[in-house]
Amino acid sequence: MYKVLLILFLTIALCSCSPEQEQAEPQADGSVQPQAPQQQPGPEKGCRSCHAMTLDTPHDLSCIVCHAGVDDLEEKDKSHEGLITRPAHPDNMQKSCGPCHQEQVQNSAHSLHFTLKKKVNQVRTAFGATKELDSLTDIPVIENPQSILDLTDDLLRRRCLRCHLYTSGDRYPAVTRGTGCAACHLEFYEGKLVSHSFLKTPGDTQCLQCHYGNWVGYDYYGRYEHDMNDEYRTPYTTRNDYFRPFGVEFHQLVPDVHQQKGMTCVDCHSGNQLMGKQEKGIRCADCHSKGKLESETLPPNISRIENAYTLRSHNGNILHDIPLLTHPAHDIYGKSVSCQVCHAQWSFNDQKTHLLRSDIDDYDSFARLTVQGSSEIEKLLNNNLDFDAEELPHGMTDKISGQFRAGIWYKGLVTRRWETIPLGRDQSGRLRVLRPLLDLHLSWIDEDGEVHFDAVPSSSANDGMVPYVPHTTGKAGFFYKERIDKFLRSEIISKD
Repeated sequence: MYKVLLILFLTIALCSCSPEQEQAEPQADGSVQPQAPQQQPGPEKGCRSCHAMTLDTPHDLSCIVCHAGVDDLEEKDKSHEGLITRPAHPDNMQKSCGPCHQEQVQNSAHSLHFTLKKKVNQVRTAFGATKELDSLTDIPVIENPQSILDLTDDLLRRRCLRCHLYTSGDRYPAVTRGTGCAACHLEFYEGKLVSHSFLKTPGDTQCLQCHYGNWVGYDYYGRYEHDMNDEYRTPYTTRNDYFRPFGVEFHQLVPDVHQQKGMTCVDCHSGNQLMGKQEKGIRCADCHSKGKLESETLPPNISRIENAYTLRSHNGNILHDIPLLTHPAHDIYGKSVSCQVCHAQWSFNDQKTHLLRSDIDDYDSFARLTVQGSSEIEKLLNNNLDFDAEELPHGMTDKISGQFRAGIWYKGLVTRRWETIPLGRDQSGRLRVLRPLLDLHLSWIDEDGEVHFDAVPSSSANDGMVPYVPHTTGKAGFFYKERIDKFLRSEIISKD
């Protein structure tokens, strides 16, 4: 028995191989040469070992192409040397995006979306400016305003300009976004990057990150912002950010008919317009006038089949039949009345916007106005009205430079309405929908409680009413003529 066990043990020992023998390969002469044991792979190196992401095919490049830094190290600090955290920011986009998108970067840098010079100059002119600025970055930095224009410049830099491409927007869930190119071409929510896949064509989600809060685009979705006072926001008042993704609750009114049909913003506002390659915007007649379509080259997303025209939407390539202007009213009013005078279902009519710069920390007066459409002011008020919280400094950041300065800007309105659509004439005499965009009144109380400016109105003509195109298009209905006739009668009365 012992002999049997001994023989079995020796057999197993002789037949067993060492690790080196297991990896041995036969040589040409028939001998076996042992190989060195294989080493286990060490920790993964590079950016994606820490930053898991999915990129679209054209941008599936090494991270350092856009972000710089070093991509083959394990140490975080060394990997981040020279890192560009926001490569699409205006300060970086020429270096980061320009090598592949030179034309787009150059054109967009001069676009109205980028410079905001139209809006900036419109407000500054209403308060006395005689020279136009080329860009929002040219707005002077004002510490102690000596004139109403100085106060206006401080208002623009610290309160108004939260949607430009130099900043990532306000701190509300649906409006925080990227900077520069990333503002339109990457998807964000609640301040976080949702996907690193670049969007060739921005969706309406990207547009509404700036076009919200009773501005053009918000009306396209039938949204009208509530008043800011707690009592006037009921029964929908909430302190939960989830229910206020755009900062303030909104009434849901009738959306634009184009939105109801599934069209997106870029179906009308093309990349050429948004990126600065063309200054002229689209007009209703560009798509709905048969003569216009026949006399000019069709836009790339419009096709003609015999006498009918269709538009191919960017939203899933949906085809939309284009109705043409066949009603007799278009022959009567077409040249003297704008389309929205008849076709707007409603419009923004916020009367008397008051903006107060207060350098004193009297917060009790604004306890019911903590929701200001500005997360920065909302955070300050809620915190400093809480006696148990450590008080935050009384000031706001410059939305262009990021510099913090004393004093905060409050906002309030006398009335918020939409049911009456104001009409008036533009410089050419054409009947247009108007909006009180420049019905602004500015005030300033310094840190000693001295009032330097008290509800100074803009010098804009027509009580701050300016032509506006409501994106609330629908059927003209039965009362379009009554709307026009009512205005014409009011003109006759005012002349008398």
